[in-house]
Amino acid sequence: MPYREADQLNTYLFHEGTAIAAYEYMGAHAVTLEGTAGYMYRVWAPRAQAVSVVGDFNSWNPDVHPMEKITQGIWERFIPGGQTYDAYKFAVTGADGVRRLKADPYAFHAETRPGTASKLYGIEGYHWNDASWRESRRARPVYNAPLNIYEVHLGSWKRRENGDFYDYRSLALELAPYVKEMGFNYIELLPITEYPYDPSWGYQCTGYFAPTSRYGTPEDFMFFVDYMHQNGVGIILDWVPSHFCKDAHGLYEFDGSACYEYADPRKGEHASWGTRVFDYGRPEVKSFLLSSAAFWLKEYHIDGIRVDAVASMLYLDYDRRDGEWVPNQNGGKENLEAIAFLQAMNRTAFTVAPDALMVAEESTAWPLVTKPTDVMGPNGIGGLGFNLKWNMGWMNDMCHYLKMDPWFRQGNHKDITFSMFYAFSENYVLPLSHDEVVHMKGSVRGKMPGDEWQQLAGVRGFYAYTMAHPGKKLSFMGMELGTEQEWHYEDQLDWAVLEKEGNRQLHQYIKDINQFYLKESPLWEDDYSWEGFQWLVPDDNQNNVVVFLRRNKAGEELVCAVNFNPNTYEDYRFGCPQVEEYVEVFNSDAVVYGGTGAVNGAPCKVEWIPSHGQESSVSIRIPPFGAVFLKGRGKLQAKEEEVPADEARPVKRTRKPAAKKAAEEAPAGEAQPVKRARKSAAKAAAEEAPAVTEAPKKPGRKPAVKKAAAAEKKSAPRGRKKTPSTAE
Repeated sequence: MPYREADQLNTYLFHEGTAIAAYEYMGAHAVTLEGTAGYMYRVWAPRAQAVSVVGDFNSWNPDVHPMEKITQGIWERFIPGGQTYDAYKFAVTGADGVRRLKADPYAFHAETRPGTASKLYGIEGYHWNDASWRESRRARPVYNAPLNIYEVHLGSWKRRENGDFYDYRSLALELAPYVKEMGFNYIELLPITEYPYDPSWGYQCTGYFAPTSRYGTPEDFMFFVDYMHQNGVGIILDWVPSHFCKDAHGLYEFDGSACYEYADPRKGEHASWGTRVFDYGRPEVKSFLLSSAAFWLKEYHIDGIRVDAVASMLYLDYDRRDGEWVPNQNGGKENLEAIAFLQAMNRTAFTVAPDALMVAEESTAWPLVTKPTDVMGPNGIGGLGFNLKWNMGWMNDMCHYLKMDPWFRQGNHKDITFSMFYAFSENYVLPLSHDEVVHMKGSVRGKMPGDEWQQLAGVRGFYAYTMAHPGKKLSFMGMELGTEQEWHYEDQLDWAVLEKEGNRQLHQYIKDINQFYLKESPLWEDDYSWEGFQWLVPDDNQNNVVVFLRRNKAGEELVCAVNFNPNTYEDYRFGCPQVEEYVEVFNSDAVVYGGTGAVNGAPCKVEWIPSHGQESSVSIRIPPFGAVFLKGRGKLQAKEEEVPADEARPVKRTRKPAAKKAAEEAPAGEAQPVKRARKSAAKAAAEEAPAVTEAPKKPGRKPAVKKAAAAEKKSAPRGRKKTPSTAE
């Protein structure tokens, strides 16, 4: 990283709000001035009466090294000497005459909490070995590539036996092979920008240019990134330009007044979070944030940035009641300054790293989040310029659905289908994030109803549905372990649960289905258009089943059938493309994963039986709380054409089996259960009785789930199961 002088051009860009490398001249840098080695210090404090540098090198005496104001806000001082790791701060005397000790906003390194001082440290000189990774990233755009993200909080993934944190280097050596083996190709780090308060998980920052010293030095973090890249694992960094903490040593009222934050508390205060909001209309604040985003992409080779709490930036009335917010110049609630900043931030990121992943955590229906800034939306505002967005609506719907007893899921079927109404409006990531496994929300397994077997089966089936659903994937650490307790940042994950057979089987399952996802291009090559997805059965709420196709750009297809019910469906018929047969290629209910073994061991033949608006259909077995993936092969033999009545010749007919006759006479769109053998009188009578019989019970160890009697046949009749089907 080159050091630059605060010359006329650089200071002009800084005060204009367009600087994207302000860290090259702001902060503390080792320089040689007129033959004397030392450090040049610069800080922005526009309303300060006086500023001086204090630290280990002058016994923290504010009178020894006063600074000179060189522009309208930038203060400067060269100090001979100084060594790496020397602690320092700025003594800032505000307009009110009060002297405050402030950490350097542009520092590259900091004391470990509870210490709050900045440390002298140069970040140049590290020899990177990730050129091959970066080239492969450039050659394969994310839009038509697999993206399976493992979200990690470094302080609680693993710890040493005495409870101490692993350092960055040890984490790299442990995490890289684990992530790769488990079938994830990216990790996303909860914020590692320096922060003082552990319970904030890093989301209340003080050091926007310093990786937290909890786990080591800046060079150690460079090694971490480099090693992950050498092992084929990309890194996304959570970054928080939405607000900052009010710790006395941080950005809060830096020069004794509103400096980095809005002066008006109706814009500058997040009361419920206890934090301050950046002033996005102030040029120097924009230069600070733009430079921070560019810094991590350029200097640390970070592959992407996930911007936290975007909704709180976009809306002036976010978490504010009437009278607590100020409309914009047009009388609206949009924060036009924040919007302009986000657009400039994404332009900056793609200038520095054209193939970067810029991800928005945006929880509302704001339009065009992942569209270019020159594409105008219905609100008259251009796109925000991100290239990915978390699908928070999908996550909320799924968490609501999974917590329900399967009996009540039939009335909430929209939770697993509604996302397809908007799935291609943005470039979505499906997040099973940290936010959903804390604060009494329960772990992923803990959300599932039923006994231990049902919970683990529910996790397997739901995760398969996630892998099959359009959109890139993200899972918070620990989900793969099947833990019952939610995440706690104070300790490591409960790795001991892998001593239990059920948890080991789930762990193996997550590994296998992730690898299956990575190799099956229909699941990711066309995530953002209807060309890559087709409903086959969207509306079978009575059975809690959905069936759909995923398709790659070459037209190769996977059939995905998911059952959110404890029943096993033995002969589940649905309309499908006209292939000869379907072969099962993955099943979440395999015995090796702790399932019942309700698999499709033989090819499933496609027949000319109309169903779900298609002329051909197939009957498969769908396991309890499970998912089945099938590939078609061959081509279905053409139907024999009907001969006109006046040309027909007498043909000797044979009596057709009852099942075939019933199937041929069935109306299009309604499949009939296949009769496998002559039934007893009692069984036949039961099938001919009015539809008031009890719903099928799943055999074996799982309890049955009672259902309301069907008054009429649904679009996807259950077919013959291991127990008698409901008859009309």
